[in-house]
Amino acid sequence: MLNNKDNMNKLLTAFMLLAILTLFSCEGEQNNETKSVENTEEQTAEVNVYSHRFYDSDKALFAQFEEETGIKVNVKMDDADRLIQLLQTEGENTPADLLITTDIGRLYYAKELGLLQSVSSALLTERIPAHLRSKESDWFGLTKRARVIMYNPTKTEVSSLSTYEDLADPKWKGQISIRSSSNVYNKSLMASLVAHLGEEEATQWAKGIVANMATEPKGNDRDQIKNIVSGTGSIAITNTYYLGLLVNSDNPAEREAAQNVVPFFPNQDGRGAHINLSGAGVVKGADNAENAVKLLEFLVSEKAQSLYVEANYEYPVNPNVKPSELLSSWGDFVEDTLNLEEIGQRQKEAIQAFADAEWN
Repeated sequence: MLNNKDNMNKLLTAFMLLAILTLFSCEGEQNNETKSVENTEEQTAEVNVYSHRFYDSDKALFAQFEEETGIKVNVKMDDADRLIQLLQTEGENTPADLLITTDIGRLYYAKELGLLQSVSSALLTERIPAHLRSKESDWFGLTKRARVIMYNPTKTEVSSLSTYEDLADPKWKGQISIRSSSNVYNKSLMASLVAHLGEEEATQWAKGIVANMATEPKGNDRDQIKNIVSGTGSIAITNTYYLGLLVNSDNPAEREAAQNVVPFFPNQDGRGAHINLSGAGVVKGADNAENAVKLLEFLVSEKAQSLYVEANYEYPVNPNVKPSELLSSWGDFVEDTLNLEEIGQRQKEAIQAFADAEWN
């Protein structure tokens, strides 16, 4: 029979074993909690991008950002209007953190719908001129596009070109090739004219352009350039980077056509050539807003901007980056520094001006 002392020793041993097991159990739970936190951190080291830019350069930049930061970039690519509609439908449940699109008209529309949020970044403010970013810091320019006059020097003397306004003069009857009024680039060009001239004068300008069209306004900017090479009119209104695409096309016929076209930058003695952009904004309520800002800051760095200008024939928003050799060959030019926010605000007036001018 065990005495009381033996019983006491056994009880003490049992208590000690129980305490040790409890300690290990707690440590295990803590380890599991730590692992859970680590896994959560790993899962949030990402940024989800809705993008309208279908360029290999963008894919390369996203890959470079991933390598440098460890933040994974998940990209959903689609038409800009569909992406904006999707953001509306998803609401606060959207997985998107960053919207990347082309033209201030689309960025401003997303802003008006309440889809973008204001962010604070000294780097974005430093690297992007004021007229190429929102005053409320809810959208930012990534690249610039100049919408200018393209001309065939065998048919048009450069001395005959001057301003956007001059294109409404009857001397250009049957000579102008341009896209439809539904094109977002044309809407923003018209909005800039409304801002500078007033709606009535801008409407009269649109009527003059319609009267001077060489053909029905259809096709993309490349088609307008091809028109003036084939003999359909002598001048076109297009974005500069489309000429860059033709110059470097895989199609020999397109490269040959581009050799017969020269860009002319209007209004150089006044406000300057109309500028638009591709840009981005952080989605309201984004789960990874901080990572989205980091990606934005990277995309306007000198390294990223240099790739944009070399690969896509766009102008940099970062003033410390020089245009590509091709763009530089077209010469320096004065750009219109009207804040693009105002062009976004004037979109409805632009649409009305087109309607009044019966511009299809």
